[in-house]
Amino acid sequence: MAPSPATDVPVFKLYGETHHWPTPDLLHCESIPERSRLHDWRIRPHRHADLVHLLHVSVGDVALELEGSTRQLQGPLVIVVPAMSIHGFRFSPTIRGHIITLARPLAERLDTRLAEQAAALTRAAAYPLDEERETARFITLVAQIDEEYRHPANGRDSLLEALIQALTVELARLADRGPQLGSQPLPRRHDRARGHLQNYLALIEGQFRQQPGIEEFADQLGMTSAHLNMLCRRLAGRSALQLLHERLLLEAKRQLTYTNMTISQVADILGFSEPAYFTRFFKRLTGLSPRHFRQRQHAE
Repeated sequence: MAPSPATDVPVFKLYGETHHWPTPDLLHCESIPERSRLHDWRIRPHRHADLVHLLHVSVGDVALELEGSTRQLQGPLVIVVPAMSIHGFRFSPTIRGHIITLARPLAERLDTRLAEQAAALTRAAAYPLDEERETARFITLVAQIDEEYRHPANGRDSLLEALIQALTVELARLADRGPQLGSQPLPRRHDRARGHLQNYLALIEGQFRQQPGIEEFADQLGMTSAHLNMLCRRLAGRSALQLLHERLLLEAKRQLTYTNMTISQVADILGFSEPAYFTRFFKRLTGLSPRHFRQRQHAE
């Protein structure tokens, strides 16, 4: 049987990158030209298992490829690409704007705090910014996020989260107008498999500090560990254990960067029986000991 086209689409953390989430923050912000010019303005179709993209295009043209269809769009506009949605872009060299990527824990937190408004992050869509006041609000919020992301200061984590909440509310107001430029839910193809993966990621989010075994996770999902691993590798490009370890590593980075807890305390809250086990885990995945990672973060 020929493989489904969706299984041939590469799964990235950020486009072109297969290593771990590169920041202790729950979001990543960069200008659109920063990455796209490295790829001759062409971002080929790919998907993310656990990331949401928000693109703010202030100036320029973009051909948006989304789940097999292509739309020619022009700024100013905002594009939403939910997790698991196959997407690609062809930007004009005159493009100006930013791409903000939300890690799953932040998307989950927004869903809890903003309820219906956060639903705008789950619908693939492109929204034109028609009103001058509306455009100005997005420009201001995105500029503040970019500034805070690039120049950390006290309270960075709290301010970034507050700003992304405000941006999500603005996005929900755009969505309230109704479908814009082909707004669409994720396709039904592979819905069941995608649902299993999303359920597994939700279990990780709720239990990663206890570090359950993959067999225990699989039991909670009503499947075998082999089936769970197959789904994770096919849809997320990583094993079930790798996905758990990525979440542990992200939390470890956050605790080492934003708290004064000792390394032993961080190891304890993340479910490691001994600090030495935590140190080996962290160094194996990052190439740095927890102590050296903390020193580097505080020196930047």
